[in-house]
Amino acid sequence: MSTLSAEELLKLSETDVIVPITPEQYGPVLTQAPFINVEGTFNVRDIGKIPSGAAVDPSSARIRPGYVFRSGMLTHLTPNGKATLASDLGVRRIFDFRSKSEHNQGPDPQLSEDVTLVWLDATEETPHLSLEPFVEGHGEGGFVLTYLDVLKTYKATIAQLLEHVRDRPSEPFLFHCTAGRDRTGVVAGLIQTLAGVPRDTIALDYMLSRIGSEPVRKQLEAFARLGAGVPTLTADAGAEDAKAAAAAVPPGFLNLINLRVVCWDAFVAALDKEHGGYEGYVTKVLGFSEDDLATIQKNLTTAPQ
Repeated sequence: MSTLSAEELLKLSETDVIVPITPEQYGPVLTQAPFINVEGTFNVRDIGKIPSGAAVDPSSARIRPGYVFRSGMLTHLTPNGKATLASDLGVRRIFDFRSKSEHNQGPDPQLSEDVTLVWLDATEETPHLSLEPFVEGHGEGGFVLTYLDVLKTYKATIAQLLEHVRDRPSEPFLFHCTAGRDRTGVVAGLIQTLAGVPRDTIALDYMLSRIGSEPVRKQLEAFARLGAGVPTLTADAGAEDAKAAAAAVPPGFLNLINLRVVCWDAFVAALDKEHGGYEGYVTKVLGFSEDDLATIQKNLTTAPQ
């Protein structure tokens, strides 16, 4: 089974969303690190493991494998999927970064009596998604607004997640939203940044969601259309009809459902300007101390003795 290099993975992840990634393309990727097969969900990754073909500077900081996991929604986990998370991976706490309506429609299933589920009602209502900020360029402005809003809306859950890292280094955990892409990507970037992971590695992890979510692309596009008020394609639409419908969607929608490094970089630059980066957000907004940050970094990168 061939292993793609980091450059090849990035190129595949930059495939425009209107172009399907074939099973022959994504299948081998999803069977190798950092991806994990969990029945009933998708886009599951151990963010302490790098892609098999990625070259890594030995001096670069890395999150220790087997401690931090990310995924898409868990609503449809099978019994085998529950066992994979709770028994095989040893997950002991799950953080749900979904809105009240998403959570109510499909709350996380209880994996076992040893696993704690964390969902907190957002301190502020997530505003209705507007496509206007996504129209210009590749939608950088829309991603900046959306991702900064994630840090604002879900700050209570983020704080609890960081407290878990600080206080429970021996208890693996998982975090997710619906697609395991945007909200999950923002939180993954925070965790990786606090651990000292290089920015290009963080960007690659962000982009891998394009591949990890491909098996459920139709469901996720329908979810995005609903959130943006864009009519959903009919089930019997042919390939040419689908292309025509894609071309007719409101300006900005295709930018919204694509993933691009330039959009992630725009968010990181805005975060640096507004909060002094993730570290500034954690100390100034969430109220963690410098000692807390040091402990969090140690627990993310070094296994407890």
